[in-house]
Amino acid sequence: MKREKAIAYYRVSTQRQGASGLGLDAQRVSVESLCKSRGWGIVAEYKDVESGRHDDRPGLTAALAECKTGGAVLVIAKLDRLARKASFVTRLQDERVRFIAADMPEANEMTVGILAAVAQGEAKAISDRTRVALAVAKARGKKLGNPQNLTPEAMAKGRAAKHEKAVKAANGSMRHAVNYRKAGYTLQRIADELNATGQRARRGGLWTAKQVQRLLKMAQA
Repeated sequence: MKREKAIAYYRVSTQRQGASGLGLDAQRVSVESLCKSRGWGIVAEYKDVESGRHDDRPGLTAALAECKTGGAVLVIAKLDRLARKASFVTRLQDERVRFIAADMPEANEMTVGILAAVAQGEAKAISDRTRVALAVAKARGKKLGNPQNLTPEAMAKGRAAKHEKAVKAANGSMRHAVNYRKAGYTLQRIADELNATGQRARRGGLWTAKQVQRLLKMAQA
């Protein structure tokens, strides 16, 4: 009996996921498990770090080309890793490109078509909800930022910068508190001095004697 050849295809949506392997490892386990259970040999692997709404992904293009020329079956972890457009899935079926999703290996062409339509609907719903939320925020007078700042990478960078700023502020308050204590100030007076100079406690609140006490203990640690 001729052993089936399989082409594995994986997709993640962000550069951070692609670089860290988040998502890719889980997809690889699913694909390899299915191929092993059926005795298929994986002859090549391809991956993309792109949205499923884009059809012209280099990894997918290469994978499909190899499937057509080598008579292999394309194996994916889930249907939405292949595409979020029902028309794209239908086109592959029309071109007789064989593909199978590890999470529903027994699905027939009709089932796959329905699920592809559902995936497309979910993608559109997410996009619509985002546009509505932005429109509501804008109507309320909220200044919207640059869309580039809403990417996972930019948001992670922003969180890191915010954390660094908070750490610097805490360290500054700690130095002042230690100096005030050495000068003989009471805990309450230290709190009053920190508040008077515009320094804020955690979450932007005012300093209290108890918070100053914890701060001084941290400085001694």
